[in-house]
Amino acid sequence: MQHFETYLALLEKWNRTINLVSPASLDDAWRRHVLDSAQLWRLCPPDARNWLDLGSGAGFPGLVVALLARMAGAPLRVTLVESDERKCAFLRTVASTCALDARIETGRIEDLPPALADVISARALAPLDKLLGYAQIHRAACGIGLFPKGRTVHKEVTEARRNWRFDCQLHPSATDPDAAIVEVGALERV
Repeated sequence: MQHFETYLALLEKWNRTINLVSPASLDDAWRRHVLDSAQLWRLCPPDARNWLDLGSGAGFPGLVVALLARMAGAPLRVTLVESDERKCAFLRTVASTCALDARIETGRIEDLPPALADVISARALAPLDKLLGYAQIHRAACGIGLFPKGRTVHKEVTEARRNWRFDCQLHPSATDPDAAIVEVGALERV
C-alpha cells in the first residue's frame, strides 16, 4: 500500500504544474483513479506477459496494473504509451520511485511498431471504434482489449459494430453503476 500512497503523493505534487487529472478528482483519487483502474487487474488472463496501456496520461490504469502485478509476483511487463513528454516524465518518476517493471514510450500510438500485447487498455482516450483500430494493430493473436467506458458504453458498442466484428463482454464497473469495462476478444474490420 505504501507504493500506492507514494504514487498518489507524486500525482498531487505533479498535478500542480501538469494537468494530469482534474484537480477536483484528487479529493477522491483512491476511488476515482486507483480502484477504478485496479478493477481491470481481475480481468487479466493468468498467462498474460505483455500489457499495453494507450494514452496513459497520469498512469491510469497502466501504473496501477504494474503495481498490482508486482504485488502478486506476476511476470507481467507493462508498457505505457503517452505523447506528452511532461506526462512521460511523471510516469517515469513513479515507475522509478516504485521500482516497477514498466516501460514508458513517448510518442503517438499510430507510430509504434505492433506490440503483440496480451492485454491492451485505454481509459478516457477515444471512442471504442477508434480503440478497436489500435487494438487490431497492437494485440497478440489471442490478446484482449480492456476499455473502461461510462454511461454511453452501449451506444459506443453499437457504433463500433458498424465498422467491426468483435467478441465483446461487458463487466459492470465496481466504482460507477453507470459504467462498464468492455472486454474485446476476436476482432476484424467489416
